[in-house]
Amino acid sequence: MASNLRSFLILCFFCNCINSNRALEADTESVVCTDRWIHIRRLPSRFNLDLLTNCSQYPLVDSFCPYLPNHGLGPKTHNRSQSWYRTNPLLLELTFHRRMLEYPCLTSDPSLANAIYLPYYAAIDALRYLYGPDVNNSMEHGLELYEYLRENEGWIWNKRGGIDHFLVMARPAWDFSQSPDADPPIWGTSFLELPEFYNITALVVESRPWPWQEQAVPYLTSFHPPSLALLESWIKRVKASRRTTLMLFAGGGGIAAQPNIRRSIRNECENSTNDHGGLVTNRGYQYSKVCDIVDCSNGICEHDPIRYMRPMLQATFCLQPPGDTPTRRSTFDAIIAGCIPVFFEEQAATSQYDWHLPLGTYHQFAVLIPKEDVVFKGLKILDVLMGIPRGRIRRMREKVIELMPRVVYRKHGSPLGLRSKKDAVDIAVEGALQRINYRLKGGFLG
Repeated sequence: MASNLRSFLILCFFCNCINSNRALEADTESVVCTDRWIHIRRLPSRFNLDLLTNCSQYPLVDSFCPYLPNHGLGPKTHNRSQSWYRTNPLLLELTFHRRMLEYPCLTSDPSLANAIYLPYYAAIDALRYLYGPDVNNSMEHGLELYEYLRENEGWIWNKRGGIDHFLVMARPAWDFSQSPDADPPIWGTSFLELPEFYNITALVVESRPWPWQEQAVPYLTSFHPPSLALLESWIKRVKASRRTTLMLFAGGGGIAAQPNIRRSIRNECENSTNDHGGLVTNRGYQYSKVCDIVDCSNGICEHDPIRYMRPMLQATFCLQPPGDTPTRRSTFDAIIAGCIPVFFEEQAATSQYDWHLPLGTYHQFAVLIPKEDVVFKGLKILDVLMGIPRGRIRRMREKVIELMPRVVYRKHGSPLGLRSKKDAVDIAVEGALQRINYRLKGGFLG
């Protein structure tokens, strides 16, 4: 079974690489590639495709085998679906790898490249250290890759000490940040703490506040339009959607006894529903529901976008409380639904995704309510949201919809029309190149 899966994956990648390169040959002539050339480092399949054959080997992790089709986008939500898939966010590395094959400024000569992309599936390889047989050796995560890079065409790495290399890691940076000297080992691997990799650019789904080499990129959602017409059709639907719910929380948790923001949200939502009952008017808007909760406990929403997307389309504000880490995939689901995100931590709102959600502008498309004020000082979320002027709500929703294409991962193989709009991959690659070029010219990112 594993051998057949591996052969199938390699064949799919090989065929698509040929087809993509042929399709893009004509386009490349009209693209300015100065300072944009990228070489995809050829790695043994044990660093990427072979890892996918372990998709069901970790008892503490749900099998991701069903979500491998369509190069990590997963199966379609239903047979007639054109843009919606049952996507597993862990497979961002596979999806990104496939999209990189379509990049118009690829070079087979690493000496001509401005940047080197490493198609290493770091988050999937990390599973054996987090949940599998190597849990006590997590300080070794990445060392095998480093040895390969040094011993095979080592000049590519040594030329710039890894400064020109970048890779994608489909987990929060915290999962790769255990000190190599931790005794006993704590959660995570030590990949980002290894001196060997201090110079690389790591594209993670959530970054830490301080290390320069990390940059947060959007979580992989379930919306992957294959054409410009389908993207524009969805945006039109979002704009026309009637917002009959004031605020919505899609998620789990909040049932523990100790005070926390999710518990406060659940309590306020239940109480506000009981208190207000029917129609509520707020600054000209009429809501048939003050608060709605989509229970996503035990991961039941992760591969079923219909469960949460329809309620999000009907909500004005989508609450984004932190969980194990500050950020959530649900933030990007909300943006795709045109639902204004409400953050409860500075780190979730202002220090992440500044390539895709421009730095310092979060107040234009989101609301920040400190969780301490809600949990310990009795501040009501409803009071804050009801106090926002109608004009500002309209402008925030317009900004959310404007940002939507920047956080979408379009389907690979898309025609020129859709490729003319920068999506999450385009912006991530552009950002990585700018960062690398800046570093190579002597700049320092503190």
